[in-house]
Amino acid sequence: MKVQYLHPFLESASFVIQQVCQVSIARGELEMQEWTFREGHTWLRIGMTGHVQGEVFFGIQDDLALRIVSAMMGGYPIQEMDDMGKSAISELGNMISGNASTILSNQGIVIDITPPHLLLQADLQQMTGTALTAPLDLQDMGRMEIQLVVVE
Repeated sequence: MKVQYLHPFLESASFVIQQVCQVSIARGELEMQEWTFREGHTWLRIGMTGHVQGEVFFGIQDDLALRIVSAMMGGYPIQEMDDMGKSAISELGNMISGNASTILSNQGIVIDITPPHLLLQADLQQMTGTALTAPLDLQDMGRMEIQLVVVE
C-alpha cells in the first residue's frame, strides 16, 4: 500500500481541523495494521474510486467529535451527537476528503469520493482488511485517527 495516498488525507485533516478548532495538530507514526474498531469513537467512511479504489475511515473520539461540532457551530456547547451534530461531523469528513482529493489530483492521481457515511457500531464490527493508519493529536482536545484501506 502506498503511503502517498494517506498523506493528502493527513495534510487536509490537519489544515481543516486547525481552521475549525484553532488548535495545533501533531501527527503520530504511520502504521500498517488490521483495520481496528475502537469503541468510544465516532466513525466516518468515505469511499474512493478512480486511480485509487478503497475507503478512508475517520475515527474521532466521541468527546472530541462533540468538541469539533461545537467549534463548527461557533462555540455553542454540544452535549450529545444529535442529527445536527451528525450532519456537521459528516461535513467535516466531506471537507477533509474534498481537499485530499484535490491534493491527489494535483499529483496526477484522480479519485472520486463518495459522500461521508456515519457508521454504526454494527457496521464497524463487520469491517476487515489491512489499513495504513496514523493518529492526529489535537492538543488537549483529543485524538483522531485516519485509516486508509486501498484495493490496488
